[in-house]
Amino acid sequence: MGEERSAAFVDRAITDSVTLPWLMITVLVVGAGPTGLTLACDLARRGLSVRIIDRASRFPDSSRGKGLQPRSIEVFDDLGVAEQILQAGTQNVVFRHYERDRVLRDVALYGHLKPAPDVPYLGTLLIPQWAIERVLRARLAEFGVRVELGSELTEFSQDDTAVSATIVSDRGTERVEVDYLVGCDGGKSGIRKSLGVRFEGDTNATQVMLCGDVEVDGLSADAWHQWLGDGHIVLICPLPGTKAWQFQASPVDDSPPSLETFQRIVDERTGLPIRLSNPTWLSIYRINIRVADRLRVGRVFLAGDSAHVHPIAGGLGMNTGIQDAYNLGWKLASASDSLLDTYQEERLPIAEWTLRTSSRSSAAVLAGSRERSAGVDAGMTDDVRQLGLHYRWSSLSRDLVDRADRLQAGDRAPDARLTTPDGGQVRLFDVFRGPGFTLLGFGAGCAEALARLTDRIHTHLVTQDADAFQTYGIDTDTLVLVRPDGYVALTADGDDSDAVLAYIKAIM
Repeated sequence: MGEERSAAFVDRAITDSVTLPWLMITVLVVGAGPTGLTLACDLARRGLSVRIIDRASRFPDSSRGKGLQPRSIEVFDDLGVAEQILQAGTQNVVFRHYERDRVLRDVALYGHLKPAPDVPYLGTLLIPQWAIERVLRARLAEFGVRVELGSELTEFSQDDTAVSATIVSDRGTERVEVDYLVGCDGGKSGIRKSLGVRFEGDTNATQVMLCGDVEVDGLSADAWHQWLGDGHIVLICPLPGTKAWQFQASPVDDSPPSLETFQRIVDERTGLPIRLSNPTWLSIYRINIRVADRLRVGRVFLAGDSAHVHPIAGGLGMNTGIQDAYNLGWKLASASDSLLDTYQEERLPIAEWTLRTSSRSSAAVLAGSRERSAGVDAGMTDDVRQLGLHYRWSSLSRDLVDRADRLQAGDRAPDARLTTPDGGQVRLFDVFRGPGFTLLGFGAGCAEALARLTDRIHTHLVTQDADAFQTYGIDTDTLVLVRPDGYVALTADGDDSDAVLAYIKAIM
C-alpha cells in the first residue's frame, strides 16, 4: 500500500465507523467454516471487498465441533451475533457419568463460577458447528457477501503486489487477482501444501474415536451422557435445538463407523435400552497434534485448522481458529506489511499453547476415564475458556506507565458496566463494538487528552465507575488504548495524547 493510502488509513480507519468505504482491498478467503466465516464477516463490516469460497457442494449439517468458549462468544458479541449464537446453544451443560446402567454422578460444567461484569460469558456454550456457521452466513449476507459453494481454488501464485488465483466451479474456470489470500481450508489444506509450509507434529494412530450424529431414544436430553472405564469410552451428547445427538466412542474392533457398529457399542457398554437411529454423519477421528511452521508467506496467510490441529479435549480447535480470524481481520484492513507480520508473531505462540493445553486436557480425560473419577469434564479447565490468553510479549503491546501486576498491554480488555450521564448504564463491550480502536480515559485528568483526539479516534471518558477502575487496575489518570480485537494496545499517562497518536502511526 502506498504512503498516501497508508496515511489515509491512519487518519480515518481508527474511527468507530461501521464501514470504511474508501478502503477497497480484495481478500479471497478459502474455506467457509467458522474461521473463514468469522474473517469474512470482520472484513466485510470494514467495507473491504471480500470473496469466500468453499469446494463443498452444500453447507454441512454435521455437528463436528460443538463447544464454543467464552472468548469466542466475545468475538461474536463484537460482530453483532452473540445473541443469535446463544439462542442456538445452551450453557447449562451437565455431564452425567455412568457405570453401565448405574448413574455415578452429575457434574455441572463451570458451576463454581459466579457472574461478574468483566466476564459476561462464563462458560462453554454447547452448540453444533453447523449452527454457528448458519448464524455467521446470515450476518455475512447482511453485508452483501455470500459463500460461493462448489468453488475450488486449484492454483495460485503471488508477487509483491497481488495474488493470482484460479477458481474452478460449475460456472467454469475463473482467473482472479486479489490483494491477499487466506487459507481456512482445514487440516489437509491445499494452500499450506502449495506454500511448502511444514506441518510439524504427529498423528496418533492408536487413539481413534468413532463419531457420528444420530437420533437417540432412551436417554434424557438434559445431560451429556458418559460411560468411561476399562479403556472404553462412550459419549452421547444432545445437540441443542435439534433431534440429533453426537455419538463418540472408542472402537471395539476394526469395524467402520455405522449405525450397526454404534448400536453394538451401546448395547455392550451401557446395559441400558438405548436405541440409535437416523444417522446423518458417520466418521472416524484420529488424534492429530500439528502446527504450521509459518502462518504467513508473502500475501498468503493460514488460519484455523490449516495452521494447527489439536486433540478435541477442551474444545479448543474451532475456537482458536475463530480467534485467528479476529486477530487477522483488522490487520488485513490496514494493509500495513509490518502490522501483518504481527499476525504470525502473535498467533503462532497461541497455537502452540493450544497444542499443549489440549494435549494436557486429553491426558486428564484418559486418566479420569480409567479411574472412573471424571470424564470430558476433566479437560474443561478454566484455561480452556481462553479468557486468560494475552499478547504481552507482542511488539504491539506497550505500557508507558508502570502496570506492575495489574492489567497490562497485551491483555484481554475486560468488560465493565459504566454509568451514562443520564444515570443509565452501558457496557464497555458496547463501547468497543465496531472495527476501530477505542481510547479509554480513566479519570477527569484524561478529559483534555481525549478532547484532542476525539476527531481522530473513538474515545470514552470513565470518571465515576469504581468497578471499571478496579477491573482495569487504575488508581490515577491513565489512558488505555484498546485494539480492534479487544486487547489492550497501550497504557499511558492521562495527558499523553501524543503517545497515542505516535503509537497508531508507528504500527500502521
